[in-house]
Amino acid sequence: MTWQKIVEQIESSKESKFTLVNARPLAGGDINSAYCLQGTDKSYFVKLNHADTLAMFAAEAAGLKELAASRTVRIPSPVIYGTAAERAFLVLEYIEFGAASKTSDRLFGQQLALLHQQRQPYFGWYRDNTIGSTPQPNTRNDSWIEFWCTQRLQHQLQLAAAKGYGGHLQTRGEQLCDNVALFFDGYQPHPSLVHGDLWGGNAAIDKRGNPVMFDPACYYGDRETDIAMTELFGGFSQDFHAVYQAICPLDQGYATRKNLYNLYHVLNHINLFGSGYLRQAESMIAKLLSEIN
Repeated sequence: MTWQKIVEQIESSKESKFTLVNARPLAGGDINSAYCLQGTDKSYFVKLNHADTLAMFAAEAAGLKELAASRTVRIPSPVIYGTAAERAFLVLEYIEFGAASKTSDRLFGQQLALLHQQRQPYFGWYRDNTIGSTPQPNTRNDSWIEFWCTQRLQHQLQLAAAKGYGGHLQTRGEQLCDNVALFFDGYQPHPSLVHGDLWGGNAAIDKRGNPVMFDPACYYGDRETDIAMTELFGGFSQDFHAVYQAICPLDQGYATRKNLYNLYHVLNHINLFGSGYLRQAESMIAKLLSEIN
């Protein structure tokens, strides 16, 4: 990768000189390659992918700005995105991470609760974005049940069908979609600003003990979706959950709905990474259907 064009665009955006000393590859990304661009007095975080993924980076930059505007959890500031040497790139503020503690975990629970208090009068967002590299539609809707069925579960099922995943995944998946309203008896979620992809790999603690979130797939939806994903792969402590619950107690039905919400992410993993997640998705659908039969 020739970095000069990206350096030039950073300089144009920041209206200041940036002298590149080293481009250090970073581990951890499943979708993009990542680097730390180290300068003489400043560093930047850079994501790279194929040139046709530029819209994905544009949506990510917009999502970071949306989350940052809440002034709750620390969010890396987007600097610029564009194309160079037939690659799409996104440049962000570089944040050095530190170690989590009880204090930082509790602060994260508090700040996420405050983020979820940011509201809109509709579900969705002003633009579509991606979940990983999968397109994520966010067409505004007054009905959360309709939004979750059509723009989340059915959307992922259709993508899976196009990849050849049929059978029980499709028939039982559609049966579940036909009955989603039953999981919301007596519960009406508010359109809260959510990160949208809040697993442990998309959150950290900076050197000063401040929580940080990144790689968003944000929109306005049921706040339970974020909390559900914090439980899907682990990585969030009891202190985090206890403080969040103290500020924004979860409805009793969350214990069942969290599986409905995490099904979206498991379906997305089928579409991103293949059949290794198929059995898990089918098991989750069967368990959810058993709740209503």
